[in-house]
Amino acid sequence: MTFDFITASTTGNVTNITLNRPDVMNAINPQMHAELQSAFDAFAADDNQFLCVIRGAGERAFCAGSDLKSIATGDIAPYPENGYAGLIERFDLNKPVIAAVDGFALGGGFEIALACDIIVATSRSSFGLPEPLVGAVALGGGLHRLARQIGLKQAMGMVLTAERVSAADALTMGFVNEVTALDKFETVLADWCERILRCAPLSIAASKEAIMRGLDESSLASAMSSQDDYPAFHRWKRAEDTVEGPKAFAEKRKPSWQGR
Repeated sequence: MTFDFITASTTGNVTNITLNRPDVMNAINPQMHAELQSAFDAFAADDNQFLCVIRGAGERAFCAGSDLKSIATGDIAPYPENGYAGLIERFDLNKPVIAAVDGFALGGGFEIALACDIIVATSRSSFGLPEPLVGAVALGGGLHRLARQIGLKQAMGMVLTAERVSAADALTMGFVNEVTALDKFETVLADWCERILRCAPLSIAASKEAIMRGLDESSLASAMSSQDDYPAFHRWKRAEDTVEGPKAFAEKRKPSWQGR
């Protein structure tokens, strides 16, 4: 599949999506939204793809958010089915997604990163929701995800000042998993992918689903009693891989995960 403003490819069981408008810091226009929807649709539907890494092209930004020049000229369209970038309202995606952030992750770009399960950033990266500086509001999930991921006071500090925070501060605040030097970025990303892919993909999917849906339950007891009814949990319990794991352990060999 070919796109104009993103690239999408697969390497083994990993899907790689790159926001590809480096001349405008990978700012997102309507066509780019549609292309991202299509790319994430393909990833979600492919049973042989277990993990996705999303990044930005160029040396300046992961993504600077919405293309304000495009909006100013009237190039406006409704967001795709799964919301901003085809990702922020994709609540049924149980496969892990890693945001590989190098440079600015601002506005909608930060919201994309927050919608991912893991954020790995270079030391020169920074994050922020600057929408109030241009009379806008971060309605792409950023306000809600940030408050849930780092707590109310920390989130209020970022949102009410519209200021950026460094990668080092983001790590301390807890919404970034690892900060690395630029020359080690690809090695660190590959290591994260390798460690996730060692695990059974349906076990990962069931675990992610249980965490995310469990957060919406009224109590810990309710979350634990409800998890047997979650779709990914139900699929995992009846999967071939669930038999393969103990069998490989008993035979003292690495398991061969099939994702089924």
